[in-house]
Amino acid sequence: MTSYSVIRCEKGLCRNSDQELIQEEPLLIRVEGKPYSVVMRTPGDEIPHAAGFCLGEGLADSFNDFATIGFCRDLDPNVVEVRLKPERRDKVSNLLDRRGFISQTSCGICGKEMVKDLFQILIPAEDNFQVDLDRICACIDKLAENQIYYKSTRGAHAAMILDSGLEKLSFAEDVGRHNALDKAIGKLLLGGNLKDAAVAVLSSRISYELVQKAARARLPMIVGMSRPTALAVEMGQSLNMTLVCAKGSELILFCGEKRIIRNLT
Repeated sequence: MTSYSVIRCEKGLCRNSDQELIQEEPLLIRVEGKPYSVVMRTPGDEIPHAAGFCLGEGLADSFNDFATIGFCRDLDPNVVEVRLKPERRDKVSNLLDRRGFISQTSCGICGKEMVKDLFQILIPAEDNFQVDLDRICACIDKLAENQIYYKSTRGAHAAMILDSGLEKLSFAEDVGRHNALDKAIGKLLLGGNLKDAAVAVLSSRISYELVQKAARARLPMIVGMSRPTALAVEMGQSLNMTLVCAKGSELILFCGEKRIIRNLT
């Protein structure tokens, strides 16, 4: 385990503390006619899911990079076909030519060509807004209010994307935490308003894959319901992102605390 310096906040008061984090290491739909990834997901929102996944992987930077994205010719709801525009296909040929078959599950990415490869497609976040500490708690309540699947099954993750004024832009639920974030981001990518996104609120812990996806979507802040991994904090720090964990009435700020308006003790 690795110890990190954090800021613990409760009832409007904050204090410095140390927190032990468990270590995390990277392990690994059809693109251009070839299988690219298999994800275990909750049926629904397959097209936004694929779009968000492609953004996170670096295959696309915007909706305009897709030539087509939809179900396969047999209209199988379990198969999404992605075709990139020629100029984009040439630009990401190294990703398309990867020999490994990437499999992403709720336990992480297996066989990924590793963390330094990910950093090449990530841009540090800008310092363009701040959020009052108390308003973060309201965001967490808003996430719970939207969780229909979870209320009935107690077995679904959720992701909600907010703008800088903390107004909801998109929401998604899925059995997989990665899938929920892909779907929420994909909805904005396909709708053309991803540029307005600022905060991701997640029902899960913050893993490095989720930091990667948020960074690709240019989201400077993530609020999670459980503690991040050490690698997630390391990546968040290097990308100038704010990572916040909610634990009951307590908020723990792991990095990027300058975006949080608070009182220190």
